[in-house]
Amino acid sequence: MKGERRATVRDVAARAGVSPGTVSKALNGTGQISEATRERIRAAAEEIDFRPNALARSVFERRSYTVGMITTDSFERFSVPVMLGAEDALGAGRISVFLCDSRGDPIRERHYVDVLLGRRVDGFIVTGRSSNRRPPLAGAGDVPVVYALTPSADEADCSVVVDDTTSGSVAAEHLLRIGRTRIAHVTGPDHFDATKRRYDGFAATLAEAGVEPTGNAMFGGWTEAWGRQATHILLRAHPEIDAIHYGSDLLARGGADALREVGRRIPEDVAITGTDNWELIAEGARPPLTSVDLRLADVGRVAAQRLLDAIEGRPHSGLEQVPCQLVVRASTDETAG
Repeated sequence: MKGERRATVRDVAARAGVSPGTVSKALNGTGQISEATRERIRAAAEEIDFRPNALARSVFERRSYTVGMITTDSFERFSVPVMLGAEDALGAGRISVFLCDSRGDPIRERHYVDVLLGRRVDGFIVTGRSSNRRPPLAGAGDVPVVYALTPSADEADCSVVVDDTTSGSVAAEHLLRIGRTRIAHVTGPDHFDATKRRYDGFAATLAEAGVEPTGNAMFGGWTEAWGRQATHILLRAHPEIDAIHYGSDLLARGGADALREVGRRIPEDVAITGTDNWELIAEGARPPLTSVDLRLADVGRVAAQRLLDAIEGRPHSGLEQVPCQLVVRASTDETAG
């Protein structure tokens, strides 16, 4: 009705018998409030058709309800899943995310930090496409920062990362479980921490089973072309190979091409596994690719939860790893679809 007064936080507080501050915390999913009180406040807000005003809320609570996400991942292959996971966690508190791509340029990154601080963001999530440690975010001052996927070089900072060592281990366990014993490894550049950790997990699990990796680990680029070339090199040197674990799904797709080119059947002759569980690649492969899901969305979700804690005055520190998960498809399982 025209001229009808809009309900306010104070109206909700009066109806629920609590303070306006308690109403704000309950509706934003923050604070130490009992579930019974939280539910009573929600019911009161619904009864009087209360719709929070974002600007008023930010002034009242001295928060902008925005978070800045800074990435160095220009390809967005890794930062987008992380951002989607973060948005899932932040959305419950009606917090918006500003995504800025620094393209790996420290000057551009500092510019974005200044711009986002000018918008009074409540915190920062810093991510990228590498798991190598990076310098702490410069210029953030006392605004909370959490690192996702790409950890901070300062071990006191809060960093949420994938479990690369276990990703290599679970792939090796699976290949051993299906009876493969002549297992090789093709992966990316050896200057990536993730590359080395994945191989360490892979080799350690084989060693526990009394199995030596077949041939040396094949380090190279993160490309289909390298996956194809490395696989041909391995097959010439070790024609007895019955399984190959690849450090990425793109490498595995190139490797699958090489195996077909020499008449090797997948998985009957050579079983293959990838890493990333990039569904566009893994499900479209011939045959569909068994792959280790690094759960990037969960990395973003956990990072956002840790940032929310820090914003509420409960900061976290140190390195936190998100468990990975093997997704089995036809490249290792003849019965899979």
